[in-house]
Amino acid sequence: MNAELKTGAQTQEESANVPPTALATPQPENLVAFRGVTKVYGRGDASMQALRGIDLDIAAGEFVAIMGPSGSGKSTAMNILGCLDTPTSGSYLFKGVEVGVLSRNQRALLRRHYQGFVFQGYNLLNRTSALENVELPLLYRGASSSDRRARAREALETVGLTGWETHSPGELSGGQQQRVAIARAIVTSPEVLLADEPTGNLDTARSREIMDLLTKLNRERGITVIMVTHEPDMAAFATRIIRFMDGLVASDQPNRRESS
Repeated sequence: MNAELKTGAQTQEESANVPPTALATPQPENLVAFRGVTKVYGRGDASMQALRGIDLDIAAGEFVAIMGPSGSGKSTAMNILGCLDTPTSGSYLFKGVEVGVLSRNQRALLRRHYQGFVFQGYNLLNRTSALENVELPLLYRGASSSDRRARAREALETVGLTGWETHSPGELSGGQQQRVAIARAIVTSPEVLLADEPTGNLDTARSREIMDLLTKLNRERGITVIMVTHEPDMAAFATRIIRFMDGLVASDQPNRRESS
């Protein structure tokens, strides 16, 4: 967090280990904040307003479920949170920093150093072992081979996959593949985990296992979890449920989940 972001002739390998310098200074009250965020796709008569002026605050350590019907804006909001898209207007603050003023390279570094991602489709490399899949984010950050291997093994142990390191995705069940994906997401020790329909391809039993794991990471490691889901049973694991409707926040309520 105290590293300086070099400019000019800095190489891609050098920049891989340097987080955005702006994130070293602000002391925010919330980890992420939206202020009047809108998002419009297309132009003129063909334009579509996905977000219509969202105000939203999420504090460090929360477990938030974002729900809503198709077209409600929840996926657009998640893409902006993950710096995969930018608002048409309004502000997105991450750790008190206006993300809109960061360059594309700085936004990529922000994702690499502070955020982990879990997707419905796992997004694993099919011809690569579980261990090598988990190592991948550390490779992009320039970590040594021994460090990558040790941290990847630790991450797989965290998700309950010790002994499965050499197995390829094709040799794993859907639930195990998602555990590998979660291990890959946490191997860099992110501050926030962004999960987009993480149980969408799983049966009920495997879905509950994945949600128990996300709950454990939130409670025991303090990782902020922001999850998009259409399943009320999965949203029930969160401590807060935000519902989107027609590009606006329709409701935002705490959820009193039972202690496990």
